[in-house]
Amino acid sequence: MNKYITAALFLTACGGSHNRTVTEPAGTSRPDMLAANIDSTVRPGDDFFRYACGTWIKNNPIPASESGWSIGHEVYDELYDIKRKINEEAGRNANATGDERMIADFWTMAMDSTKTDREGTQPLQELLKKIDGIVDAAGAARIAAELQRDGVDAFWGFDVEQDPKNSDAMAVALRQDGLGLPDRDYYFNSETGIAKVRAEYPGHIARMLTLLGAKKEEAEKSGAAVMRFETALAKASRSLEKLRDQYANYNKLDVAHGLRTLAPHIGWRSMLDSYGLTACDTVIVGQPEFLAALDGLLQRTSVGDLRDYLRFHTLGRYASFLGGAIDQEHFAFYGTVLNGQKTQRSRWKRALDAEEGAMGMVLGKVFVKDHFPAKAKQRYDDLVEAIRDTYREHIKNLDWMSAPTKELALAKLNTMTKKVGYPDKWKDMSTLKIARDSYAANVLRAREWHFDDNARKWGKPVDRTEWGMTPQTYNAEYDPSNNAITLPAGIFMIAGLPDSLADDAMVYGYAAAGTIGHEITHGFDDEGRQYNANGNLHTWWTVDDSVQFMRRAEVMVKQFDSYEPIKGIHINGHATLGENIADLGGVVLGLDAFKKTEQSKKGERIAGFTPLQRYFLGYALGWLGSERDESLREQLLSDVHSPAQYRVNGPFANVPEFYDAFGIKEGDAIWRPDSSRVRIW
Repeated sequence: MNKYITAALFLTACGGSHNRTVTEPAGTSRPDMLAANIDSTVRPGDDFFRYACGTWIKNNPIPASESGWSIGHEVYDELYDIKRKINEEAGRNANATGDERMIADFWTMAMDSTKTDREGTQPLQELLKKIDGIVDAAGAARIAAELQRDGVDAFWGFDVEQDPKNSDAMAVALRQDGLGLPDRDYYFNSETGIAKVRAEYPGHIARMLTLLGAKKEEAEKSGAAVMRFETALAKASRSLEKLRDQYANYNKLDVAHGLRTLAPHIGWRSMLDSYGLTACDTVIVGQPEFLAALDGLLQRTSVGDLRDYLRFHTLGRYASFLGGAIDQEHFAFYGTVLNGQKTQRSRWKRALDAEEGAMGMVLGKVFVKDHFPAKAKQRYDDLVEAIRDTYREHIKNLDWMSAPTKELALAKLNTMTKKVGYPDKWKDMSTLKIARDSYAANVLRAREWHFDDNARKWGKPVDRTEWGMTPQTYNAEYDPSNNAITLPAGIFMIAGLPDSLADDAMVYGYAAAGTIGHEITHGFDDEGRQYNANGNLHTWWTVDDSVQFMRRAEVMVKQFDSYEPIKGIHINGHATLGENIADLGGVVLGLDAFKKTEQSKKGERIAGFTPLQRYFLGYALGWLGSERDESLREQLLSDVHSPAQYRVNGPFANVPEFYDAFGIKEGDAIWRPDSSRVRIW
């Protein structure tokens, strides 16, 4: 989605009731989930994540088809089963119409591997023919602009989105993009595992080009040339850390002079006109130095190399829908080399993933009818308000923030919109053509439909009610331009535990802390705090308050910089700062909200654990899982989220109640001196 999306909370469907009665059905006996996952060979003070989750991790090895495995994956499996049933039922209905017909046709083509393999690259022939016809750098830029509409982010990134400084208007945004590896640092980092990926990448490019008909020797030269071109793009790109500077990434230029002067050899006016944006005369450029470098690079690069770059990226974007050797080669690099997967997921799961991207909202309307009733929606509406109330108390009691900033912070919190479960108004996708001609053709048409739908938003009133996530999405987000949190129905699913058996301590660890509190805190993290209540990038803090905030934030940066998940690769404390602040905010908010419940006040033990202990164990359970080293490397270099282990141990090390609950003492690995603990919200 976008950089504000958080990693998903696991097992949150057990939440909501502030005074929950836990009952076991007669004649059944179930071990306590939290107790069952404890690894008693690990001391809580040495590694709380391993202590809380170690037994589950030992008993649940990573499947060959996955780069990691977690309780979250088990929720995904439940979602897959539900969506498969919806698709199969639609496919069996010969008289299906409307949305059901779209679902049936997409599913039928996606599951027809024989037809997909037989067609090969035929569905892409029109796109490939355009690339073959390129004769100069200007033509390469023009075709790249056309390919943007087909979902190929070649050379640069394009979007139509709310203007960060005027959230009531839609603006055209241009930003750095065009790399085939996950992040710019993959082109330069010398760590052994990353160097291995980098060394194998040109060979993958060459093999993909041979599958388009190139001779092996020429393809190998092309692979090296494309690698050189992308390395130059990477050198001109900003780092993950620098991309968090919201003001540095806001550069409004007029098309006729500013943009043309910055990159004079690219036909920006004709590009915008081709998208139907004839009246658009200004754009927001995220990284001007990147576009300037790209403009020069296009002039210095041979036309043949530019064609090969575009061929490779186009083929890669559709490889999963073309079948045969192309799909296998694409997976061999991006699945195995980059993420450590041994085999592909089952075809039906991959088909559902593709459907989600193509027409997920169509499927969502069917999904919520049976899997997220109004009662569940109300439950999580209420839990959001419980956390909002607690945050109000926190803001009012801050000893480092001045009264004027507090007043504006409270206004922002009070007006923050909550989107829970599913949209009140469904997007009309009836004009999207889904047919029984080709799997790749359906994906291609869907990408063009979404691009055009987004482009049409320019010049029109902003629809702040629109959802950017489908109801069956297992994720959540905070949107700063709308000052809104989105909590899809999928994030509230439970894996392995009936709702009636989830005590409040677990609920407030899972849902209140790990998702709701986390998302609300994003409105006040290092990026979100720069947007005001109306969703505009605007300085609304006093200078002294901003200094106080950053002083506290730098303590967190230093803490996470010290973590080294893979020898030679530390967590980037600045790049992950927003997520780490949101994690800590969620934990302290969820904790104080939980203290108001009857379970907390009574203090009765369950499975040998106090309510306070169960709260922390419940939050840790939300991140339970493991991942392969290849996947961990990619996360450390290209993701703004810290690895799961540090999303537990990191925030807990700053919470006094955690020390009390588990007897953490000086000398324990997780212990931090009081002067080094992070205190923000």
